[in-house]
Amino acid sequence: MAYKNIHIGSLLKERVEESNLDMTRITRFFKCSEEEILNQFEKNDIYCEDLLKWSKLLEYDFFRIYTQHLILHAPQRNVNYNKAPTKKSSLPQFRKNIYTKEIIEFILEKINKGKMSKNEVMEQYNIPKTTLYKWISKHEKSLIKKNDPPST
Repeated sequence: MAYKNIHIGSLLKERVEESNLDMTRITRFFKCSEEEILNQFEKNDIYCEDLLKWSKLLEYDFFRIYTQHLILHAPQRNVNYNKAPTKKSSLPQFRKNIYTKEIIEFILEKINKGKMSKNEVMEQYNIPKTTLYKWISKHEKSLIKKNDPPST
């Protein structure tokens, strides 16, 4: 999945089709017409409240798609990575980024194909060195396991 350009409507439609959800159930859940639901499938973006409802109905965290976009394309600037922020915020503070299997594979593929160096990955995506090297080590171990002949 390309996390750069997100067309949420098409992703919602895809999940509805995978779930074999009846349109009547969807329209009752949203208290709207079938036409309004079909219009949402055409939209590039939707209100957060509606996305939350879709996430509940379809049992899928659509917000995670946007989180992955932020991790890859708008990483936080952590100049003082280990230091506590000087100005306290009333918003929740998250210690770690959420890296999905797809994100890890995407980044490791960039390194393996020579598109980016390890240092470039760490700088561009703001991934800590230890995290990146753990991924590389774990990935190498999984490749070895896949290529091992089954024991008899």
